[in-house]
Amino acid sequence: MKKNSLFRKKSVEHILADIDHRESLHGGNLVKSLTLRDLTAMGIAAVIGAGIFSTIGAASANGGPAVSMLFIFTAIACVFSALCYAEFASTIPISGSAYTYAYASFGEIIAWIMGWDLLMEYAIGNIAVAISWSDYFTSLLSGLGVNIPAYLTMDYLSAFRANEAINGLLQSGQTLQAATPFQQLAYTAWQTAPQWGSFRLIADLPALGITVFITWLVYVGIQESKTASNLMVLLKIIVILMVIGVGAFYVRQENWHPFAPNGISGVLKGVSAVFFAYIGFDAISTTAEECKNPQRDLPRAMIYALIICTVLYVTITLVLTGMVNYKELAVGDPLAYVFEKLDMHLFAGIIAASAVIATTSVLLVFQLGQPRIWMSMSRDGLLPKPFAAIHPKYKTPYISTIITGFVVAVPALFMNLTEVTDLTSIGTLFAFVLVSGGVLLMDTRKARTGRFKVPYYNGKWILPLLFAGVLVLIVINEPQAIGQFFTLDTADGVGQAVGHKLLRTGYILVCVLMTYLTFTRNLSLIPVLGVLVNLYLMTEVGLTNWKYFLIWLFIGLVVYFSYGYRKSKLGMQPG
Repeated sequence: MKKNSLFRKKSVEHILADIDHRESLHGGNLVKSLTLRDLTAMGIAAVIGAGIFSTIGAASANGGPAVSMLFIFTAIACVFSALCYAEFASTIPISGSAYTYAYASFGEIIAWIMGWDLLMEYAIGNIAVAISWSDYFTSLLSGLGVNIPAYLTMDYLSAFRANEAINGLLQSGQTLQAATPFQQLAYTAWQTAPQWGSFRLIADLPALGITVFITWLVYVGIQESKTASNLMVLLKIIVILMVIGVGAFYVRQENWHPFAPNGISGVLKGVSAVFFAYIGFDAISTTAEECKNPQRDLPRAMIYALIICTVLYVTITLVLTGMVNYKELAVGDPLAYVFEKLDMHLFAGIIAASAVIATTSVLLVFQLGQPRIWMSMSRDGLLPKPFAAIHPKYKTPYISTIITGFVVAVPALFMNLTEVTDLTSIGTLFAFVLVSGGVLLMDTRKARTGRFKVPYYNGKWILPLLFAGVLVLIVINEPQAIGQFFTLDTADGVGQAVGHKLLRTGYILVCVLMTYLTFTRNLSLIPVLGVLVNLYLMTEVGLTNWKYFLIWLFIGLVVYFSYGYRKSKLGMQPG
């Protein structure tokens, strides 16, 4: 095995020629029906989901009204990656998204790792969204007086764990009230579930139902999917605007003082929640082959979606923190909570319904994207050929769509994936890092042929000055952080302490290396910042997620060397 064969690249010209060849043979495999409006709506559909209906509350409770500014700063950080995605999307208008971009810039082995990462990101993300949708849906029905048995809305693992925990409490002499409300609900599910021997029928049927419905919608065509997406986006934006419009009349300016009650550290506690509220804008790049004008519309749609979502996030944060004291927002449904407190129960019910719509639209966009990643990898020979099959009537990758439906539906029915849902985040951040790095590599080869190009700002002097400014701010505002870096806090165990220290030390070394390369090679500032910002966020997702992430990548490498490397179409080409 030659080292060069692992990093064999598909040139942009090669990729574009493949697209033209497929279209000449089949008259167009996929239906080109998506316009700029459709793509922007899909971007908004993917971004505005649980973030605006739940995590925005926890972030506001930590940082106060100043979290609204954090949304702006985080959006700027996302723009670094969005601009890099936009350049690739205009250069390589193909459904593979970051997988194909990595194939053109880094080579096959990195492209495989990226594709394998995306499969994990979309699958686990969709499982989590399906379970979240089930929670919103059952809560909405409960508010309407319709109660589904707990054992049909709960995953088996949660019910089993709750039963064990509450039995322990009862044996120690405590009462059922000592358990959390969720444990009590899960315990009820375990106790009331039909039983055959030692097996109990406990399954999250709403999660299964929405996954089957969305999979069917994606299966029957992009036209139906975009219509549903556009309608759901319209409905949830109307509700959000209603919240802003009505809530503005109940804003009390004294709730905005102090603006940052817990200082910078309090605001930064919400970084993860705020950043992850933006995840999803990249998913629309998987629809490139179904766009009428991908080279023009995809870059615009990504930027438009980010701008619209940022304006909505900032405005609604200011309204929420103005309506009630920020300390009260540490709840799972902050939008509904503030209106319930004002005795506006009908309006709170409308918000609960819109949360169901919001999570449905997120599931739709990600379930639309995942089969197209499988399809692109199959086209290149890295996965079996059937994954690339296009339905003769519906013009969709139907086998990949069915399989992804099973991959999401079955775990969502029985499993509790709370412990690994952050894998979606680390997977997304990894994709952002590689796409930003890919633009830097394309720059060095002058292979920038798309209509859109990341604006070039020479980072030679700007990057060192930025790092110097950050260091000064840390010394002034968080002087203890310097001392903490050189000490080992073993409160959570030696392993955790060493792991965190290795991540942070590794990040600092990468920063030094990138600063050196930027200074000596006049690298473009925006993609460099895209690499560094997303790498930093990867260091904040926790060691457990790093462990699962690396295990998943190891399994992927085993699959690649046992199948993909041998079957690669690029590897079979002479020369």
